[in-house]
Amino acid sequence: MKKLFVLFICLFTLSTATYAREDRPIRVDQLPAKAQQFIKKYFPDLKVALAKVDKSWFDQEYEVIFVNGNKVEFRKYGDLKEVDCKYSMVPAGIVPVPIVEYLKENHPDIPVIKFEQDTKEYDVKLKGGIELTFDKQFRLIDYDD
Repeated sequence: MKKLFVLFICLFTLSTATYAREDRPIRVDQLPAKAQQFIKKYFPDLKVALAKVDKSWFDQEYEVIFVNGNKVEFRKYGDLKEVDCKYSMVPAGIVPVPIVEYLKENHPDIPVIKFEQDTKEYDVKLKGGIELTFDKQFRLIDYDD
């Protein structure tokens, strides 16, 4: 009986957590100030197609999709999470300089189309499908072609 009760509680908690998620469109001026500054600096001429907030009980993230298909994601306070430029290249200045230097030396003339950062590492995707992962000290820790 206890196992059945625990299973019921787990299922109830899981279903409640799923419904507690809120994903809704917002205006660009409702983004955190850091995110707004980032967009003005790196994507000044691109028109925003959609900005949205994804709220859950424990976290909040923002996503901005531009008319040309580029996408930028931010964490709760506007810190960069990901830049995905499927049809162009990630603007200069977003990728940290040590990674840019590595790419110039080892993959010259191949543009970065996706850049993602978290607390432990940086992920870089190049046109043509090469994916590289760097640790926080900018050492290459994974290479996938």
